[in-house]
Amino acid sequence: MGRLYNPHMSGPSSVAESPLTDRRDLVEYLARGARPREQWRIGTEHEKFGFRLDDLRPPTFDGERGIEALLKGLTRFGWLPVEEKGRVVALVRNGASVTLEPAGQLELSGAVVETIHQTCCEVDRHLVEVKAVADELGLGFLGMGFQPKWTRADMPWMPKGRYRIMREYMPKVGSLGLDMMTRTCTVQVNLDVGSEADMVKKFRVSLALQPVATALFADSPFTDGKPNGFQSYRSHIWTDTDPGRTGMLDFVFEDGFGYERYVDYLLGVPMYFSYRGGEYIDLSGKSFRDFMDGKLDALPGARPTLRDWSDHMTTAFPEVRLKQYLEMRGADGGPWNRLCALPAFWVGLLYDDAALDAAWDLVKDFTREERHALRDGVPKHALKLPFRGATVRELALRALEISAAGLQRRDRHNRNGADESIFLTPLIDLAEANETPAERKLALFHGEWGGSVDPVFREFAY
Repeated sequence: MGRLYNPHMSGPSSVAESPLTDRRDLVEYLARGARPREQWRIGTEHEKFGFRLDDLRPPTFDGERGIEALLKGLTRFGWLPVEEKGRVVALVRNGASVTLEPAGQLELSGAVVETIHQTCCEVDRHLVEVKAVADELGLGFLGMGFQPKWTRADMPWMPKGRYRIMREYMPKVGSLGLDMMTRTCTVQVNLDVGSEADMVKKFRVSLALQPVATALFADSPFTDGKPNGFQSYRSHIWTDTDPGRTGMLDFVFEDGFGYERYVDYLLGVPMYFSYRGGEYIDLSGKSFRDFMDGKLDALPGARPTLRDWSDHMTTAFPEVRLKQYLEMRGADGGPWNRLCALPAFWVGLLYDDAALDAAWDLVKDFTREERHALRDGVPKHALKLPFRGATVRELALRALEISAAGLQRRDRHNRNGADESIFLTPLIDLAEANETPAERKLALFHGEWGGSVDPVFREFAY
């Protein structure tokens, strides 16, 4: 396929430097992502927190036990290093990449694969490789949505140009943006569309049901070592990060929505940077529209290239994001089985026509107010949030039923003859028990952990 799902905050995109002359170029770039069903693929990304086994602190970038040492150690498995100013800041191998979030959270951006079975094998191999190197360095890794123990001040910063720009800009537009950068981890899946109409339907279904994924994956109940009153504090953080680039995108549900309307939205998202001559040029808060007209003070007369546009698209952070494919962005990071469950959930809903129709029937009469009530209420209440005379749990069970049927009809089997619906089992168990991962950890915190979050690093590490 020759297509790489670019990680969302890691580095400059690999798109060609074609000059942009017209808004139509931007629309056509999005439209070129559509592909026939037989070419639909799955790209999964997940992030995780590193910690030192002796004192549980996050590793710095430098040093014998640092993140750069870990990246260099992973090259024994055939990963090729990617450098920024002489420092190893990422790895690439066979269409996949290992990258760093701002505080050293380690991200696998998986290769483009055909089945959830392949996704799960890829995640498994990655975690085995990371553990082999991490053990030698006295490091461990934890999958959760928010750093449970360490304060914002305790978190290290990685030496990457775009993060310096974002770090300075974030506090100007929201109070939690630096926490988003340094203390959150997510799992997301990137999925293809067949046409503009297919994109619109998938976008609407996935945006309306994103709070269900947030509830099922809610796993961030601690801040600074204490319960924070939320089940997905990671999801709550996005409500006060930067209103100019986050949220539920009500216009997606309006008549006439399509690629053009999404381009207009992106043109209104303030810029962060342009990557030129190996340097990140600080353009924070500037207008891409002015850039198109050659009117940016920091780059007099310069106009953007297609790579600038591709980079800019990664600086919008709505609950579902459109690039040349759709990204599901609502879930907290978690253990291995939930890293496979997230792509399974969305593939089952979106890659089977009957399932997509059933999912649309489930959400098509949601009002704007109901969609926002779900988005705003789920971070705190998760599955127990009241909704239409029942709770989100009932909505989740119905969505899981639709997804499982879609996966069964896809009929993609592993060597043991099982189809992809097996990966939904942990989510079905959570929904039936009406207990989120966050609630399970809170019960341990108030019980056998004796009011300490430290055991989470031992009991829930990969």
